[in-house]
Amino acid sequence: MESIAANGYPIVFSENGYDFLNDLIEKNKYSTIFILSDTNTNEYCLSRFLPLLATNKTIEIIEIESGETEKNITTCVEIWSILTELGGDRKSLLINVGGGVITDIGGFVASTFKRGIDFMHIPTTLLAMVDASLGGKNGVDLGNLKNQIGVINVPKLVLIDTDYLSTLPQNEMRSGLAEMLKHGLIADADYWSKFKEMNDIDFADFDGLIYRSIEIKNDIVMQDPTENGIRKALNFGHTLGHAIESYFLENENKKTLLHGEAIAVGMILESYISWKKKLLSASEYIEIKNTINAVFETIVFKENDLKPILELLIHDKKNEYGKIQFALLDGIGNIKIDQEVENELIIKSFADYNS
Repeated sequence: MESIAANGYPIVFSENGYDFLNDLIEKNKYSTIFILSDTNTNEYCLSRFLPLLATNKTIEIIEIESGETEKNITTCVEIWSILTELGGDRKSLLINVGGGVITDIGGFVASTFKRGIDFMHIPTTLLAMVDASLGGKNGVDLGNLKNQIGVINVPKLVLIDTDYLSTLPQNEMRSGLAEMLKHGLIADADYWSKFKEMNDIDFADFDGLIYRSIEIKNDIVMQDPTENGIRKALNFGHTLGHAIESYFLENENKKTLLHGEAIAVGMILESYISWKKKLLSASEYIEIKNTINAVFETIVFKENDLKPILELLIHDKKNEYGKIQFALLDGIGNIKIDQEVENELIIKSFADYNS
């Protein structure tokens, strides 16, 4: 597959991508190469990655526990300390091998260590390949609040190798699929239509679907790298989805949701809101709801869940002047950003989801 030119870095693919990575390492004459991974990628992915890393530089592996709960400033301090103890300097390179937690926290650590060192992303989950590793957003959670602390800073490259997907459980594949569905809904109706009948998808061409998803996100980011305008379109499903994800993360009586599982619910809720605001037809809404529900397990929301979820909305990063801003569908394949939504309509969207 041909590489994709992103905003200041290339997105490269598979075997040719490793040649590009090794050439870049040689060209930049790094002092030390650090690899950030978690317990899962250390076990399942580094055995593929390390033999393809052609360098005589010193390589140090930093491993953290897996999971969203590790994406916090305490973990960053631990990684900064290890980098310091192992002699990291301004000419060090950090290669982040893992899912969205690793690319998010690794990019943030690298961007702030000694005021910034180079980093690269090797995403190993579907979610990270089509979303988290792309666009230069790096950061950590603040308590249970998603991605509240961070920077926008691009890597030296992102390398997509779909062979890593063979290590993933099905729920992690579904989590990434949510972002692919989103890309179709906000920007490409023809792409969305490929997912309407999941049983008919040609998974032999799944790499092609991943490639198109990356293209869609990259096209939007290229127009608006710092999220002052159209990049907000990528937050469709995330305003409510992030609040739901945060609420389930902090509530010990709830099963923790994967990012894509929460976003799937958010997309249904925000599609309902789009319909009620006359931006989406009833048939389009039903199509979206049925397609997503065919892939994702329905989440049960009780009446006493709604107030704390609504309270979490105030922390959404798109909010301006204390007002909650949504990105809503304007028909399948189009989006309207900066849409205000009253709480009464949000509550109705949950009622419809539960029905």
